[in-house]
Amino acid sequence: MTDLPPAPDLELRLVRYFIAVAEQRHFGRAAEALHITQPSLSRQVRRLEDQLGARLLDRTPQGTRLTEAGEVFLPRAKALLRSTAQAAAETRAAAQPGRLTVGYMANLFATPAVRDVRRRHPDADVHVVHLAYDDVRPALLDRRVDVVVARLPFPTSQLDVTVLYDEPRFLLVPLDHRLAGKESVTLDDIADEPLPRMPGADPAWSAFWRVDPRPDGRPAPGGPVIRALEDKFEFVADGQAVAIVAGLRPGQTVRPDITAIPLHGVEPSHVALATRAGEHHRLLTAFRKSARALLTAPSGPSDELPDRS
Repeated sequence: MTDLPPAPDLELRLVRYFIAVAEQRHFGRAAEALHITQPSLSRQVRRLEDQLGARLLDRTPQGTRLTEAGEVFLPRAKALLRSTAQAAAETRAAAQPGRLTVGYMANLFATPAVRDVRRRHPDADVHVVHLAYDDVRPALLDRRVDVVVARLPFPTSQLDVTVLYDEPRFLLVPLDHRLAGKESVTLDDIADEPLPRMPGADPAWSAFWRVDPRPDGRPAPGGPVIRALEDKFEFVADGQAVAIVAGLRPGQTVRPDITAIPLHGVEPSHVALATRAGEHHRLLTAFRKSARALLTAPSGPSDELPDRS
């Protein structure tokens, strides 16, 4: 066996404190977020620096900045905490083989498959958890959930993904819009129409829901900035933008001051099942089977609010 050099005996609590200061760039704000006093936080960070034998942070009149050693240590510190959390989650999962946590995106219904698994495995402890549109992969890799029902696109590395069904996409416009009342529209009809933008969104997700670039290579027109998906309804109703969505049923409305028009000539939305790559166990296999059989494209009139992509 190869002899390894002795590793410093790092306390994970101190690593977490360092990350808080590094992200806040300020001892006072970090101490407040951690619910400890600033002098105590300073002492704990110094302890970590002593354990590592390197100064990680410099105080400046403008706040706190990372040293060169701190810049090197920060991503490794975050990876260390993630690895520890994953190890703990995997250990709990091994100790609880009868537990399954199902994640789902807003207004994508996993209920039929969940109920079917519970019926077939009455000893199972099956939970459901709502996830934000950008939390599918992180929730799976952090082992907060075991399986997710969500709309593509989302980052899929280290995941197994199966498309369950497709949904047509629709254009949302206010009732007094020039396109309101049309049976269908194409991208040519909205060539100059602004679409909402979400800063920090996954580029593939943003490109899909804005159809950016367009088939002719032109960029999609810019539009108002939104911080939450729900915000775009306000901009659409106010006439400041149009929006592309999926998850509507024939005759369904989003809200009284907005109308939905089928958008032709674009790729449909794909509703998919995602799990960690290569993972198989009794309940996960059962849920996959139930999802493929029972989670299908909705049809028929409905007044339920759809997912906003």
